Amino acid sequence: MPGQAAAERTRIIEAAYRCLAEAQGAPVSITEILTAAGLSTRAFYRQFESKDALLLAMFRRDGGRVMAELRELAASAGSPAEALGALIAGMLGITADERRRQRVLALTSGEATRARGYAAERGRVMAEQEAIIAEILAAGRAYGSFPWADPGPDARFVLAALGQAFEDQMAGTAEVTAAEAAAQLTRFALRALGARPPG
Repeated sequence: MPGQAAAERTRIIEAAYRCLAEAQGAPVSITEILTAAGLSTRAFYRQFESKDALLLAMFRRDGGRVMAELRELAASAGSPAEALGALIAGMLGITADERRRQRVLALTSGEATRARGYAAERGRVMAEQEAIIAEILAAGRAYGSFPWADPGPDARFVLAALGQAFEDQMAGTAEVTAAEAAAQLTRFALRALGARPPG
């Protein structure tokens, strides 16, 4: 049954998140995940061909959700400047949400990053994020609000700065909150693009 299969898949994924969080970087076995999910080995292999396949499915699911959120934030903003600020705040806001923070930690643990195909999946998500930023910058240049923008290269620089700010928040080494970091980064990006901050 499709509904039963979906529920089974969700139970396995949620159990995997719990196990990865509890392991704190140590290896996690399929048996441990299935024990936490209360399911059989047969149930696992009905859904995933390997543990790597499970980890990649988790990364794709969460990555897809984040990208959809970022696109929605950009689309609902009133201007390119507001769209860029909303995207930056949205990304850094993940680090301030404890549940989402724990999921990021699970998906960036050694166990997850060793999964075959992980690097390619991460690269795909980063490329999509860069494309969203480039679209915002291109719209700002066309609109006249980002007169100094060079969308392709500038998107890479914005993403690099955003990635560093994200890592600092996740590592607990940032000197400011996620919201303050987002405001600082937005102001910096807007100055670099020749725009004024929103408001």
